Amino acid sequence: MTLPVLFLSGAGLPEWIWDDVRNGLDGDSAVAATPRHSSATLADVAAAALASAPWPRFTVVAHSIGGAVATRLLPLAGDRVDALLGVAALFPKPGTSYSANLPFPARWIMPLALRMTGTRPPDSVIRSSLGAGLDDDTADRLVAQFEPEPVGLYLDKTVETAFPARSGYISTSRDTVCVCGAHRRLVDGIA
Repeated sequence: MTLPVLFLSGAGLPEWIWDDVRNGLDGDSAVAATPRHSSATLADVAAAALASAPWPRFTVVAHSIGGAVATRLLPLAGDRVDALLGVAALFPKPGTSYSANLPFPARWIMPLALRMTGTRPPDSVIRSSLGAGLDDDTADRLVAQFEPEPVGLYLDKTVETAFPARSGYISTSRDTVCVCGAHRRLVDGIA
C-alpha cells in the first residue's frame, strides 16, 4: 500500500512546481497550504500544512524552508507521519530558527533584510537561485507567481522534534542558496 504524500514547498514557490513529481506517483498527494498573511507564525504555517493532509498516515517531502515547517509539523502530527524526505531542506536545531541555521554571514544578514525589505527577493535573485537551470518560460512563470512568505517562517524558533525512523535526505548539486551542513541537519542519526 502506497501512503499519500504531503509536499512542503520551499519559500514562495507555487504549488505547480510539484506537478511533474505528483503526476508520477501512484497514490494520493497534496501540496501544503501556506498562510500568506504577514503575521502568520511558523506554528500557523505548520498547522495549515497539517490541515492539508486529510489522511490518517502519510509521508512528508520537505524542500528548502519546508524543512523548518516539517520540524514544527511533526510534533503536531503525532504518529501520522510515516516517513520524511528532505530535498535540499534545512531542518533547524530545536529552539532555533531557519535563519539562525544559515552559514555566516547570512544568519545575521537575513533577519535584518527580512525586517527591512520583506520576504520577496528581487526578480533577478529568484531567477538566479530558484530558477537556476530552468528554461526561460518556466523561470518567467516562477518569478511572476512567487509569493512572499510571512517573516515568522524564517525567524520563529522550532521546538524539540522526533523525526520518523524512515527519514532520508536528497541534496542537489545546483543548490545556490545554502550549501551548508545545516541543510542536511536531521536529528536522531539521520544523515
